[in-house]
This record gives sequence, C-alpha cells and structure tokens, in this order.
Amino acid sequence: MRRELRAHGIRVLLSHHPAIRRLKRESVPTMHGNRVWSSSWILMDYLTRVGLPRGVRVLEAGCGWGLAGVYCARRHQARVTGVDRDGDVFPFLRLHAEINRVEIAELRMDFTRITTDVLRGFDLLIAADVCFWDELVGPIRNLILRALRAGVRNVLIADPGRSPFDALGEIMVRSKGGEVLEWTTANPRRIRGRILRVGRPLASSGAELRRTRRKG
Repeated sequence: MRRELRAHGIRVLLSHHPAIRRLKRESVPTMHGNRVWSSSWILMDYLTRVGLPRGVRVLEAGCGWGLAGVYCARRHQARVTGVDRDGDVFPFLRLHAEINRVEIAELRMDFTRITTDVLRGFDLLIAADVCFWDELVGPIRNLILRALRAGVRNVLIADPGRSPFDALGEIMVRSKGGEVLEWTTANPRRIRGRILRVGRPLASSGAELRRTRRKG
C-alpha cells in the first residue's frame, strides 16, 4: 500500500505512513483537518505555472496539514504562515515542513479573528477546500475584503466546485472584479476544480491562456 508520494517538488506522507498513523494516535483534528484535501494540488499546479516572486509572504488560511504552504516555501522560497482554528492540525504541518526542509510559522486563529493588522504582513492569501458550508461564505468573503484593505496583493482560493464556493465566487466577481478559473491538474493524479482569484497576480505566464472567466 502506498505510504507517500512526491508531486510538485514536495514529499507528502499518506494516511498509512507510520509517522502519520502515530500522529493520528496523538493528535485528533476535529475540523476536517484529518487528511490531504485535493484542492491543495490545484493551487500548487496553478502556482507552478504562474510562478511566485522569491521570498513572497504567504498566509495559508485553514491550512490543515499545510501542504500548499509547504510547496510555496519549498519551490518559491516563500515566507509562509499557516493559520487554522484547530491546533491539532499543526503536528501534521510540522512533520511535512520537516521532511521537506522548510520552516512554516503557525497561527491558531479562526477566520473571523484574522485582523487587518495580521494581514498587513502578507502579499498572498491562499486557501484550499475551506468554503464547504453555506455559513462559511460570509466569513470568507469578509476575510478577503480585510485582506484587500490590508494591502494583500492577491487572494487564491481553490475548491472542487461546491455550491457555497460558487456563491462566494459570484460575490467576489461582482463586487471586486475577481475571477473564477476552471483548473485541471494531472499531478499527482487528475484533479479538476476551480480557483477564485481576487487582486493583482504576483506573477504572470502562459497559464492565463488556460483560464475561464466567469462574470457575475
């Protein structure tokens, strides 16, 4: 049985790996932070194609195991902070930071408590698989608005395409000129989803040719 994989330049331990099994006996995430969620791979594929400036400051909201943040630190030498309200996810984040030889700062905090002062320290806000309930649309919308007011240049939120995410996308397209990109990655397997992008891209490349713009 497969215990780990390598994709997008990072090493990821799977649920059957002894280190993950040990952590699951010691730490029990209670807020959906018990696994690798697929939209993280969509974010990694997108950022691989568009690139990131070296040393960019990244906040991964609802980070869980923090793989998208680990990718940013490993591949782009980003300065990354992972934020999650569930403190039991951080041992999994630390493990993946350690095996990929990067450092990730940790911040235990709910979406609603990430203030403008905190956000001023970042250039890019990323999140994957965080908008899965209708009641999360408002808090995530408000987080994006605070980030933009704080000077965060770009916000990227990936999702398989759940209805709450679509509602969030429609709001941000209409109110802030955001875009929803249809995206497919073949690495580590074929995964389809969407990326909400709000703000100014930190870098550009041929990836723009693959986007589908959805207008509100």
